[in-house]
Amino acid sequence: MNVLVAGGAGYIGSHTVKRLKEAGHAPVIYDNLCRGHREVVDILKVPAVLADLNNQETLRGALTRHKIDTVMHFAAYAYVGESVQEPLMYYRNNVATTIGVLEAMAQTGVKRFVFSSTCATYGSPDKIPIGEDEKKAPVSPYGRSKLMVEQILQDTLAADAQFSFAALRYFNASGCAMDGSLGEDHDPETHLIPVVLQTILGLRPEMSVFGSDYPTPDGTNIRDYVHVEDLADAHILAMEKLVPGQPIHCNLGTGQGFSVKQIIETAQKVAGNKANVRYGPRRDGDAIALYADARRARELLGWDAKYKDPETIVRSAWNWISKHPHGYEGTAER
Repeated sequence: MNVLVAGGAGYIGSHTVKRLKEAGHAPVIYDNLCRGHREVVDILKVPAVLADLNNQETLRGALTRHKIDTVMHFAAYAYVGESVQEPLMYYRNNVATTIGVLEAMAQTGVKRFVFSSTCATYGSPDKIPIGEDEKKAPVSPYGRSKLMVEQILQDTLAADAQFSFAALRYFNASGCAMDGSLGEDHDPETHLIPVVLQTILGLRPEMSVFGSDYPTPDGTNIRDYVHVEDLADAHILAMEKLVPGQPIHCNLGTGQGFSVKQIIETAQKVAGNKANVRYGPRRDGDAIALYADARRARELLGWDAKYKDPETIVRSAWNWISKHPHGYEGTAER
């Protein structure tokens, strides 16, 4: 298929472009490089439209010129804290811009949409592992913006029987391309694995752990770390399963959780050095434990995470970060 990957020069988008290409599809990157990286375009060697999604003329032209069959949408802002400080920016980019994408698709006859959603739509769930039918009660503008888009997609499908979409709610995206070609480079970086590795490399004087008194085996909270290439593969499988008028909602995770301390210890083992870790008080809004019930993805998509042990995931990140300590240097306008 011909696939327009919005946000294709970012972290998860770039890995999905790579996997699409390897699977025999024809991906086209669409990215304004606000938070993506120009170097990714050079590495992946696929067509790219470096423009803003709000430029309707350019977007419609790209959909038509490249004979796009499916749009994959990764072009969201994704910092929970930033969303609390700048809610209107999040609703404009994550919701309003997506409406514009759907309008452009309608005008050019593109009927297939794969949406990068998030477990943040569940907020602080009553039970774990988290299934897709768990109540949706997001606690941040970021989580609410993603849930709003899911509702918009459902309404779009109700109005157009030929439309189809998948909303993939993933847990903690982690790791880097197994062949070392692509990595994780955010500014600021907030994900635990790169933060630990950057601290070990001396790029940070120390790292903070928020809370060591949770009711967990080692006192730190627990999350489900899913490798970025596994996430990419799930998007491709979902795209291939789309049927007009039938929505797909799936959680993407390994189905098991690992604590912050376990990840830090694994990173220190992989890197062969210690990180300077400071333990502080709990952070407001942090759940004790979050991990997925991934059965629906297995049953519906035929998807299961290949990389479930934290050492494999951390090693893939170390392989890239140790060789690119400053990320994609000078290739993105921050």
